[in-house]
Amino acid sequence: MKPIKKPSKTISGITPVAIMLPPRPCDHGSCIYCPNLDVPQSYTPKSPVVLRASALKYDSYKQVKSRIETYKALKHPTEKIEIIIMGGTFLEYPDDFQEKFIKGIYDALNMPQHSAKGTSSGAKSKTLEQAQKLNETAKHRCVALCIETRPNKAVPFINKMRKWGATRIELGVQAADDKIYKITKRGHKIKDIIQATKALKQAGFKIGYHLMPGLPGSNPKKDIKLFKKMFNNSNFKPDQIKIYPCQVMPGSELEQMYWEGKYKPYDKDTIKNLLIKMMKLTPRYTRIMRIMREIHPDYITAGTKRIDLRGEIEQEFKKSNTKLNEIKSREIGIAIRNKENINQDLKIKITKYKASEGTEYFLEYINKDNILFGLLRLRIENKMTSEASTPRGGGWGSGGKQKTAMIREVHVYGQALDLGEKTEGAQHKGLGKQLIAKAEQIAKNNKCKKLSIISGIGVREYYRKLGYKLEESYMVKEF
Repeated sequence: MKPIKKPSKTISGITPVAIMLPPRPCDHGSCIYCPNLDVPQSYTPKSPVVLRASALKYDSYKQVKSRIETYKALKHPTEKIEIIIMGGTFLEYPDDFQEKFIKGIYDALNMPQHSAKGTSSGAKSKTLEQAQKLNETAKHRCVALCIETRPNKAVPFINKMRKWGATRIELGVQAADDKIYKITKRGHKIKDIIQATKALKQAGFKIGYHLMPGLPGSNPKKDIKLFKKMFNNSNFKPDQIKIYPCQVMPGSELEQMYWEGKYKPYDKDTIKNLLIKMMKLTPRYTRIMRIMREIHPDYITAGTKRIDLRGEIEQEFKKSNTKLNEIKSREIGIAIRNKENINQDLKIKITKYKASEGTEYFLEYINKDNILFGLLRLRIENKMTSEASTPRGGGWGSGGKQKTAMIREVHVYGQALDLGEKTEGAQHKGLGKQLIAKAEQIAKNNKCKKLSIISGIGVREYYRKLGYKLEESYMVKEF
C-alpha cells in the first residue's frame, strides 16, 4: 500500500467527498444564529468546502472530479466514495436542479479515467438511472450518499431520496426543545424530528443529528438534559451526531442580540466541560462524527475560536485512561494510527434497543479491548406491517401482513482500501459477510420472511454476490 498523506481523511474505511450546493435562502427564512454572507446557508466565505465549490461555480460534476483528483494526488484510495451534500436544504431546491445535481455526481464518478475496464466512451449518461447503472461496476463507486435537511422536510421526499441512492440523512435538530425553537426561529417542532426519525429509520436510512448546545433559551444544565433525552427517549436515538456549540457570526440576528447584551455565548472552559460530559454519555451504537464547526476565526464575532477542542479532550482522556463507548474513538483505524498493540481475537457483540417503535440490533466485531473492527445495524419493525403502510422499496409486502427486517448499515473499519486490496486493518477480510449472516439469522428468528438492505449504488454488486436481488431501490433476500 502506497504511503498516504493526511491518512485520517480515509481512516474510517471510505473516502468522503463533500460537495456544496449553490447559495439559496431557506424557505422558512433564517434561524437567528445563521450568518448572512452571500454564501450557502449557515456557511462562511472562508470555509474550505465553500472555497472549493465557489471556484467551480457549485457544479456537482466538477466538485466530485476535483476532489477525486486531490485524493489521488495524496495517494488515497478512491474506489469507495461517500458523497456528502452540504450547504442548505437540498430538498427545497427545484426538482430539475435536484435531478441534474445528483446526476452530475454519478457522471463524475463514471468518468473514463475512473472506469475499471477502461471501456467508457467518456460521454455523460443521458439519464440518472443510466448513470447509476454504470456506477454499480465503475472504478469509483458511490457506496454511500448523505443529504442534510431540516426535520420537517424529510418525510415527503423519502422515495425520491432512495431514487437518488441516498443512504444517510442528517437532520438539523440543534436542541429538541420547542421553546428554544421559537426563540431561534427554527421553523419546526419536536414532533417533526420524531416523525422524520421514525419514517427514515423504517425506510432503512442511517440517521445523524446536528446538535447545538449554548443556544438562546438554554444553559449548560439544560444542554445536558436535552442531550440525555436524545438517548433515553426511544423517539430519537440517532446513529450519529455532530456537536456544534453555538457561536456568534456576522450578519446574524444573534450578532445583534450579542451587541445589545441580550445573548452571551459560552466560554471555552464551559464548552469543553459540556463536550467532555456529552462524549462520556454517548452510547456505543452512536458515532460522534464531528465536534466544532470548521469556521474561520474572521467570521466568529463571539464564542470560542478553537476548532480543535476534540483533539485536546481526547488527549486528556488518553492521559487519564478514560475509555469512551462512542464509535469513532473505538475504531481500529484510530488504534492503528496510534500504533497500539491490537488483539486480533474477535467476537460479535449485540446491543438490542427500542427506537422509533422498532427494535434495533447493533452488531459489532470487537476484541477484548473494545476496539471496533466492523458494525451492522439491523432494524425489526415491532408491529406487523404491510406494503401499504411502510415506505416502498424494501420488498416488505407480499400480500397480507408480516414482520419486516432491514439492514440500515454495514461498515468495516480501518484505512480505506481499493477494491480487492488488503492490509493490517479489518477491511476485505470477510467481516462484513459474517455480520450479514448473523443479521439474517436474527431476522429468521424474528419470523421475518425476507431481509432488505438499504444500499449505496456502488455496493449492489457486493450484495448480489451474497444472494441479494435488486427490488426497487433495495437489495432483498427471501428466506
